[in-house]
Amino acid sequence: MLYFSYANGSVEMGKGPLLIIGGGEDKGEESEILGRFVELVSQHGHDPRVGVVTTASTEGDAVFTVYSRAFHRLGVQWVEPLNLNHRRSASDPDLCCRLESLAGIFFGGGDQLRITSMLGGSHFHRKLLARHGQGLVVAGTSAGASMMSLTMIVEGDARESPTKNTVKMATGMGLWTGAVIDQHFSQRGRIGRLLSAVAQNPEILGVGLDENTAIEVCLEESTLRVWGEATVTVIDGRQIEETNASESEDNQPLALTGVTLHVLPRGYGMDLHTRRPFLVSNTL
Repeated sequence: MLYFSYANGSVEMGKGPLLIIGGGEDKGEESEILGRFVELVSQHGHDPRVGVVTTASTEGDAVFTVYSRAFHRLGVQWVEPLNLNHRRSASDPDLCCRLESLAGIFFGGGDQLRITSMLGGSHFHRKLLARHGQGLVVAGTSAGASMMSLTMIVEGDARESPTKNTVKMATGMGLWTGAVIDQHFSQRGRIGRLLSAVAQNPEILGVGLDENTAIEVCLEESTLRVWGEATVTVIDGRQIEETNASESEDNQPLALTGVTLHVLPRGYGMDLHTRRPFLVSNTL
């Protein structure tokens, strides 16, 4: 079992699945990814409750309406907004207690720094980690995907060759401590900034998620599996042989040798302990 140390001590975590989505997911009745989220929360019993966090967006009401309708179409009867738009609300005991009744929580897209700056280290954050350790299903798309990791990509220039300044990072929400996550990956050409992130943090796994593509991460079993229509790019820096990440000038091109890269479509998974991909069946 994993433990995450934050301001007020260690919280047991790792029991609930994480569904991490690269953005642009299908929201119709045939949505494989959102449908998988509904399947996971339905394992908690009849008529599970789902909460939607729209903190990443400045248009939270509109985002909630979109996902509320999508989840209702997929058979969820109870969908409720978690209005966490400033740090005061993240410390509201009544709002935080609503996590107890939820089977799953979904973080929408927008700006991941809004999530961490408003929720990081708060009572809600600690409660979220504790509930995840008790089995709460946590899903997030786009910014809601990036915030899952402990080391979080905030921004970066995808148009230039990678340098150590290609990417800016901050502390994420720490639901998955062993990774750094990027989204809209192939569509926005973000491999350079993920390589830069891994060069600076070679012990963690770099994960790039294409749009309408997701990974289901089970930390207890130390596995991930791929869902959706495109691919997941996984960068393993543990075998890096040479890099100039620490010595190079700010805008000097990054040197990186010996890095391991995998491209995984639907039907593939990965053992997170050995970091070896494997072929799976995504039929349940």
